[in-house]
Amino acid sequence: MAGRIEDYGVIGDLQTACLIGRDGSMDWLCMPRFDSPACFAALLGDDRHGYWRLSPASGGSASRRRYRDDTLILESEWDTPEGCVRVVDAMPPRGRAPDVVRVVEGVSGRVPMRMQMRPRFDYGRISPWVRLHEGRLTAIAGPDALDLSTPVELFEKDRTTYADFAVAAGDRVPFVLTYRPSHEPAPPPVNAGRAIADTERFWRDWLGHLTYRGGWAGPVRRSLIILKALTYAPTGGIVAAATTSLPEEPGGSRNWDYRYCWLRDATFVLQALLGTGFLAEARAWREWLLRAAAGEPADLQIMYGLDGTRRVMEYTADWLPGYQGATPVRLGNAAAGQFQLDVWGEVLNELHLAREAGLSTTDDAWDLQRALLDYLESHWEDPDNGLWEVRGPRRPFVHSKVMAWAGLDRAIHAVEAYGLDGPTDLWARAREQIHNEVCARGYDAERNTFTQFYGSAGLDAALLLIPRVGFLPWSDPRVVGTVDAVQRELSQDGLLWRYHPDADGGVDGLAGAEGAFVACGFWLAEALHGIGRPQQARAVFDRSLGTANDLGLLSEEYSPTTGRQLGNTPQAFSHVGLINAVRRLSAPASAGAAMAAPG
Repeated sequence: MAGRIEDYGVIGDLQTACLIGRDGSMDWLCMPRFDSPACFAALLGDDRHGYWRLSPASGGSASRRRYRDDTLILESEWDTPEGCVRVVDAMPPRGRAPDVVRVVEGVSGRVPMRMQMRPRFDYGRISPWVRLHEGRLTAIAGPDALDLSTPVELFEKDRTTYADFAVAAGDRVPFVLTYRPSHEPAPPPVNAGRAIADTERFWRDWLGHLTYRGGWAGPVRRSLIILKALTYAPTGGIVAAATTSLPEEPGGSRNWDYRYCWLRDATFVLQALLGTGFLAEARAWREWLLRAAAGEPADLQIMYGLDGTRRVMEYTADWLPGYQGATPVRLGNAAAGQFQLDVWGEVLNELHLAREAGLSTTDDAWDLQRALLDYLESHWEDPDNGLWEVRGPRRPFVHSKVMAWAGLDRAIHAVEAYGLDGPTDLWARAREQIHNEVCARGYDAERNTFTQFYGSAGLDAALLLIPRVGFLPWSDPRVVGTVDAVQRELSQDGLLWRYHPDADGGVDGLAGAEGAFVACGFWLAEALHGIGRPQQARAVFDRSLGTANDLGLLSEEYSPTTGRQLGNTPQAFSHVGLINAVRRLSAPASAGAAMAAPG
């Protein structure tokens, strides 16, 4: 059975990632890309669906674990009656083929060890043909092949491969797993020791570009490493998470595939990267965005594949029982076909930030913006599915209208500040019309708060972003009232819900509940700081930071009642929220609006 979500650590090579539990079991690995079918899928079922466990023969959870300094090399240690042993896990930067390197190191005494591997291709559905030859395991089925190299003897029993061995102090026993297309010959295995050294050097060199020097330096560094790990290096796209279908409620049905790239994340990600010195990553993300968004403005999607693929079909893996019984297991994401108005504003805002930061611009970039603006100016009144991808009827969501305003506002500034061409009078009229309408129809004067959509009785954590994009100043009484209302009505135990699913008769049309949304807690911390309450802001920030596991990994959601992580992990949106909140909290409260100013 899969472990708790917070029991998993992650390693990756900037093209895919795998999750490893406290018990030394690799329960999730997609090869060769984040969105490829998993060859180990026990995370969404059990051992029958594929795993690779490396631990003391007596079993049990690691006594302690950590990442080696500021790297993505995971070290897990077990204290046993026979002695102490360490397992070092890493995925070296991609060379000829993707590799997973695991090294067992004896620390003290002499510890009996056991390795167990059961590869299952296509998310646990296909049992490969496995053969052992000259100390090497090869597993083949259809287009996929895995090769395992190790100096210890392997044997097969009940469709599972084993190795029993012992390590004394100073011993090192390597295991190298390599993926390849089945029609290609197996590449020579990498040297495990050299691969780990290369991995350590890569992460330390990369983090050397960090310019941030404020508070919470450790969580910021770890979050940046996770953000980098979720980057698909060949294109610069950043996936929302490394997993699919980890539930938002134990045993529930709100299970989604997050191994894709969301345009909405662009602005938040760019702010985090630019604000910490990672200009190359920011530029790559901007270029990915330009390629993905190119085409007819009406065809703009909220999310794309790693390489900008538009067709992201959703289906269910009915052969998988789901994480601890949570079904259905979804592969692909039908939200790609939704209309979410705010995305047009998010893209325009992201390109504005890139221009302000001095990233090189092209005529093509402004041509794309002009096309997006033409569409936005004539469609901002349309109802949509909103920031949270509501699968109910379309509505006039306040956050969506605010982002439409932001997109027009940034364009007007671009023309005025950089001499670009555009019908600023037309855009200014639309901007004013949106602002007036939102303030008139999206604001509840009796409760002194903006609402989730026009006429709604419900609230939305995304309302905290209204001053962040400059729609209203932090000091505006309507902003202060909204922050108070959101904190009062959507918080529990210091954490924040996105919205109440049962508000307005069931706003999202889905059954079941969900946990507190981790990123929203960081938004609340930013908002409290922005309205001049730094002590409250720090308390809220610390509470959200406290939802991280012992390795500093944040999932999508968290249950205040059970103290359990929920949703897909590690979640880029949560880690980006942490970075941007730290940047604001590290500034004087009176300067809180500076990060949100449109320029």
